[in-house]
Amino acid sequence: MREGIHPEYHPVVFVDVSTGDEIVTRSTMTSADTKTIDGVDHYVVNCDITSHTHPFFTGKQKLVDTEGRIDRFRRRYAAKQAAAQPANAEAEAETTEEAAAEEA
Repeated sequence: MREGIHPEYHPVVFVDVSTGDEIVTRSTMTSADTKTIDGVDHYVVNCDITSHTHPFFTGKQKLVDTEGRIDRFRRRYAAKQAAAQPANAEAEAETTEEAAAEEA
């Protein structure tokens, strides 16, 4: 490896601020806070979301329909379907009348 082109790699502990869970690893990130773990000083980096709290990793992901999109779609579809039914009924009635007139 060439000298002077690679960033410095430090022991770091990432702390999930909502649960207090810690992930001990190495990183190029640093901070002013340090914590000694097993006799080694680690930089402390606070994180809002980690794999301990993210809904994708915890399995607590929810489908939230905040705007009522499904209900709105059903209302529109029902309105279009209701409008199409009388038109279809009129077309069928005309066809039936024409067929009866031809038979007579």
